[in-house]
Amino acid sequence: MTSVGQPISRVDGPLKVTGKARYSADHPVDGALHAVLVCSTVGRGSVTRISDTQAVHHPGVVRVLTDFGGVKLPFDPRQVAFFGQPLAVVVADSLEAAAHGAALVDVTYSDATGLTDIDAPNAQPQPGQSVKDYARGDADAALKSAEVVTDMQYTIARNHHNPMELPSTTASWDGDQLTVWDKVQGIKIAQESLATALGVPVDNVRVISPFVGGAFGSAGRTWPHQMLAAYTARRMGRPVKLTLTRRQMYGGIGYRPTSRQRLAIGSDRAGHITAIVHEARTETSRYQVYDDNVVALPRYQYASPNLRSTYRVVPLDVNMPTYMRGPGFTPGAFALESAMDDLAHRLALDPIELRIRNEPSRNESDAKPFSTRRLVDCLHQGAATFGWAHRNPEPRSTRDGANLIGMGMAAAGYHTGRRECQALARINADGTAEVQSATSDMGPGTYTSMTQVAADALGLPITKVQFTLGDSRLPAAPIHAGSQTMASVGSAVLTAGNMLRDRFIRTAVTDPGSPLNGLRPEDVTVADGRMAARNAPGRGETYQDLLRRRGWPSLDSQQTWNPADVDTRYSLSAYGAVFAEVAVDELLGLVRIRRMYALFDVGSVVNPKLAHSQAIGGMVGGIGMAVLEGSQIDHRDGRVVNANMSDYLVPVNADVPALDAAFLPAQDMIADPLGVKGLGEIVIVGVPAAIANAVFNATGKRITELPITIEHLL
Repeated sequence: MTSVGQPISRVDGPLKVTGKARYSADHPVDGALHAVLVCSTVGRGSVTRISDTQAVHHPGVVRVLTDFGGVKLPFDPRQVAFFGQPLAVVVADSLEAAAHGAALVDVTYSDATGLTDIDAPNAQPQPGQSVKDYARGDADAALKSAEVVTDMQYTIARNHHNPMELPSTTASWDGDQLTVWDKVQGIKIAQESLATALGVPVDNVRVISPFVGGAFGSAGRTWPHQMLAAYTARRMGRPVKLTLTRRQMYGGIGYRPTSRQRLAIGSDRAGHITAIVHEARTETSRYQVYDDNVVALPRYQYASPNLRSTYRVVPLDVNMPTYMRGPGFTPGAFALESAMDDLAHRLALDPIELRIRNEPSRNESDAKPFSTRRLVDCLHQGAATFGWAHRNPEPRSTRDGANLIGMGMAAAGYHTGRRECQALARINADGTAEVQSATSDMGPGTYTSMTQVAADALGLPITKVQFTLGDSRLPAAPIHAGSQTMASVGSAVLTAGNMLRDRFIRTAVTDPGSPLNGLRPEDVTVADGRMAARNAPGRGETYQDLLRRRGWPSLDSQQTWNPADVDTRYSLSAYGAVFAEVAVDELLGLVRIRRMYALFDVGSVVNPKLAHSQAIGGMVGGIGMAVLEGSQIDHRDGRVVNANMSDYLVPVNADVPALDAAFLPAQDMIADPLGVKGLGEIVIVGVPAAIANAVFNATGKRITELPITIEHLL
C-alpha cells in the first residue's frame, strides 16, 4: 500500500504532545544573555536623548545598547518611523532583569506629526511596487451602459498576526561564524537577510528552525528584532536570546494591511457580466513598500470582456505590513464575491447560477489556458452537500426563535506557486532512509507529508524514513509560504527519491554478485526496501544486502526540481466554494456562525487528515476576519490600542460550532509531478465573503465592512 493519499497521523506528533519539540525560544545555549527591546512611544520624530542610567545600575543588567551602527536595519535608527520601533536593547543575565531594565530606560523625542490613517485627506496613494494596473476593453463605458449594476465600496480593518509562539531569536557567534535558532518560514531567506544586515558572507550564517508554533506569513521576512539579536550577540561576545512580548509583536512584525476597494460589476438582464471595475488601495510603511495584491483574483475569476483594475499603496508612518494567510486574495475575494452576491440579488438569480453563467474558458487576464479548473464542480457538489436548495433567497424570510437565519456562499481561488527546490535522499546500511531539505513546518505537517512522498519514492515503509528540515546547511528550499511547499519541496523529494531508487536498481542489475544481475532496470520493482524481478518476485535483494555486499555505509542522491516554463504557458490555480449559515440576533446585532462547509479543487491530496486540518484552520481564520478581528489604531501616534490577546479578538471554540471541508478527487500533473495545487491559502479565501453574504440573506443588510460589528446590524 502506498503512503501518499493515506490519513497518516503526524510523525512529529509525539514530540509536540510530550513537550520534546524545541521551538525557537527553547534551545539551550550555554552562557546566553537575555535581551529586551526598548521601543518608541511616538509614531514619528527623532530621538534627542536616551537615558540609560537607571537601567545600567539595575541588578543583573549587563549593558544597554543604543548605537546600531554595526547592523543594517530597514529604517534609519536615528529617526522614529513608526510606533514601536526598536531604539535600544537592554542586555541582562536574566529575562526578568532585562525586562525591568528596559522599563527604566528614558527616551526623549523631538516629536513630529505623523500620518497613520489611510482615509486622511493628506494620505497620498501611489502606484504599487510590483502590482501593475491592468485593463481589457472599455470597462467604464460598458459599466455605464450595463442593464444591471452593483457598485460599492468595501473596507477591511487591519488584521494582526497572533500565533501562539512569540517571535524569538537566539544568536551565537564563534569568531565570524553566526548561528541563530529562530522562528522563520524561509530558512535561506533568513540566512541571506542576516548576512546582509551584518555584513558577513552568507556561508558564515547558519539558521536553525526545526519547529514553528504558527506563523501564517508573519515569519516570512527577517524582522529588525532578529537582526538586533545577532548584532547584540556580536557586540557582547556571548550568545543572546531575544523574545518579543505580545504587545511588541504588533509593531515588531507585519500584519494584513487595511484596504479600501471599489468593486463594480455590470451585466445584462440574463446575468452575463459585461464589465468589472476594481479600484483598490492598501496601507504600507514609508521606509519599505509592501504590495498586498488584492486585485489579482478579480482579474480572472469570471469572464468579462471589459475590465479595469487599479492598485495603489498609501505610505503611512506605520511599521511594514506583510503576508497573512491568503494574502491579497482574501480581501480581494471579499469585495468580488460580495459584489457577485449583490448582483445576483439585483437580478433575482441564484448566486451559484450567476457564477456558472460567467465561468471563463481561459484566464482572460493573460489569455492562458487553465491547467485544471473545477470551480463549477465545487459549486454544484458543495451546494448539494450543504443543502443550498433549502435556502430561501428572500432576505429576512427565515427565523429560528429570535434569530434571523441566512445562508451565503462564495467562490475562492488562489494561484498555484512552485519554485526551484533541492532535496537529498540517503539510504543507510541498516535499511533506514534520511531525506533532507531546508524547508520549514509552521503547522501544516511538512514532516509527515514529505515522509510519505519519500517512502513511496524509495519503496520503503514510512517507519524507515526520517525527514529533516529547518537548517540552512541542508539542500536549499524556497520559503514555506504561498501554498508552494508541497508542490516545490514535495517534487524535489520525489525526484531525489526516484533517482536514488533508480541508482540502487542500476547498481544491482550490473553487479555480478546481485541476484538481479542482467535484468533491465525497468524489470525491477521495489517494495518494503526489497528490489525484486517484476516477473519473478522471489528473485531479488534488499537495499541492505546490496550495501553490505559492496561495503558501502550508504548511498545517496541530491536532486534539484524546478517548474521549468509551465507558468509561461498555463494559468495555474486552486479553487473552492464556501457555504455558510449564520444566525443574527436582531435585537442585539450579534452574528453567530451555525455551520460552514467548503469543497476545494486543490489537485492531489497527499494526506487527507492533514488537508482537512488545514481547511478547518483556514475557515476558523476566515471567521475571525469576518466577525471578530480588527486592529484598533490611535491615529494620533499609530499605536495599536488592542495589542493583546484580551482585546484583539480571535475565534474560540464557542465561535466555531460545525465546520467541515472536502476535496475533489483530482490531479494537476501540469503543475508538478505530484499533481498538487496547494491548499494552505485557498482554504481561507472565500470564507469572509460567504459569511457576509449569509448575513445579508438573514437581515437584508449588505455588508461592505469587516469585521462585521453590532453597529452594522442595529
